[in-house]
Amino acid sequence: MTKKIALITGATRGIGLETARQLAQQGVHVIIGARELAKGAQAAKTLQGEGLDAEAVAIDVTNAASIAAAAKEIEHKHGHLDILVNNAGILLDDFQKKVSEQTLDTWRTTFDTNLFGLIAVTQAFLPLLRKSSAGRIVNVSSLLGSLALHSDPASPIYDFKVPAYNVSKSAVNAWTVQLAYELRDSTLKVNTIHPGYVKTDMNKGEGEIDIPQGAKTSVELALIGADGPNGGYFHLGQTLPW
Repeated sequence: MTKKIALITGATRGIGLETARQLAQQGVHVIIGARELAKGAQAAKTLQGEGLDAEAVAIDVTNAASIAAAAKEIEHKHGHLDILVNNAGILLDDFQKKVSEQTLDTWRTTFDTNLFGLIAVTQAFLPLLRKSSAGRIVNVSSLLGSLALHSDPASPIYDFKVPAYNVSKSAVNAWTVQLAYELRDSTLKVNTIHPGYVKTDMNKGEGEIDIPQGAKTSVELALIGADGPNGGYFHLGQTLPW
């Protein structure tokens, strides 16, 4: 059988690299998406050293020309794409400032990567995903994107307000619902996931679960069958409140 082809953005380290690793362990040919090709190549080499099938592509999700070049390269090499994991993301909020004090530059830069970059990459690769017999899109969001939980004083995230990041992830959730509607009668499926509070560089090493566990939900949703969900919000098999 022909191997599935997967692109994971922001995959040179952390959850992205581990997602690539776990997909490759399931027999998927993984493409490490990286802003700097040298770092992507090194990550791919690491996976290759583990006996896994990996390559790298340069893709800056905030740069239209970079996205277009990556799509062209993957089309030339593979002709289609089976899995897109929109993993690239940033957190720039100043924890010393109140919600209303975060700068507009923080908001714009956060949205450029976390939302607009994600949409741009999805739009660029949809034609290749449509060539797959069962295309899958996984948008890496966060529990911090849940409006229901942020509105509930009894929820565990009620007091964790990092607004630019949180609202960007709420917007990712909303985009997922909109795209799922478009794809509802096709073989493509799109879902959004919360990886968990993972011990990564973004969290400065803090967290409740390790990176392999943090990648698990992305991998599960990337490999769902025809009877799997479309337009959902998940963490380790649990449906989350929007």
